Amino acid sequence: MAKASSSHRLDFEAPIIELEKKIEELRTFAESTEVDLSGQIEKLVTKCDEKKRAIFNSLTPWQKIQLARHPQRPLTSDIVTAIVADFIELHGDKSFRDDPAILCGLGRIDEQRVLLVGHRKGKDTAEKVSCHFGSPHPEGYKKAMLKMKLADKFGVPIVTFINTPGAYPGIGAEERGQAFVIARNLMDMATLKVPIVCVVIGEGGSGGALGIGIGNRILMLEHSYYSVISPEGCAAILWKSAEYKEQAANILKLTAEDLSSFGIIDEIIPEPLGGAHRDPPLVFERLKEAILRNIRELSGLSGDELVKDRYDKFCKMGEFEKRLKETVDS
Repeated sequence: MAKASSSHRLDFEAPIIELEKKIEELRTFAESTEVDLSGQIEKLVTKCDEKKRAIFNSLTPWQKIQLARHPQRPLTSDIVTAIVADFIELHGDKSFRDDPAILCGLGRIDEQRVLLVGHRKGKDTAEKVSCHFGSPHPEGYKKAMLKMKLADKFGVPIVTFINTPGAYPGIGAEERGQAFVIARNLMDMATLKVPIVCVVIGEGGSGGALGIGIGNRILMLEHSYYSVISPEGCAAILWKSAEYKEQAANILKLTAEDLSSFGIIDEIIPEPLGGAHRDPPLVFERLKEAILRNIRELSGLSGDELVKDRYDKFCKMGEFEKRLKETVDS
């Protein structure tokens, strides 16, 4: 299992990283001196595993958000490289430009043909700036919709990877109809007659996430989040200061566990102990299994049944309000 880099360590990871450092030092010393330290190393490994379980089984919502934003967390491009064969990237919105913040392409997961659509945050500084740190412009959502309609035409299932702090909020994006384009995507995705599986792999920020998030199945990695607004944005509105971001994270109910209990998402994909950045190959394996399983389950439905399944899914998301009203009226 991979270790977390000390240069990117989160505050609550510090005790684990210190133990891992000691384990590595003992192993190096034992190898260089041929001294048998297996007993001491085994005790430290056990202690480290216990510390991991204690910390990661009781994470706060804000700590989960920190994991979702971890700089070493696997990105859409990493997942595509790991699980998709014969990937061919598709570009452009046919009217303005190619937005690099949205990655689209055709490929195969095992023998299953798929269209992949995902937010691209970028790996290095130049790419991150080019992708606006994963915040798409209207042309990015237009590109995504064009490619999804192409998949619909040829009966190819669609898989989307959601990982964005939100749609780009700049003046140019607003002038080109950011809100309208996202709203149009919601409507058009609802009518597609192929299986759609959406996976939140990191940040699921507001309309920027929803713009490629209308699916028959909504999956989330265990330490990702999905919310109408970022905790910092919520805190700025309610308390006029982003310093209250932890309190905002607690009240937003944005974790995978919260959203599963509300019926917003369908499945939580477990992450390795310590987060996805500690064992990306295991994350890729679990993502692949979940995506293929859900596509197989949906493939038995006709096009009209898939549309109805998707429509019914999102209509049910407000049922708790109806129950609450009935309780008050009684």
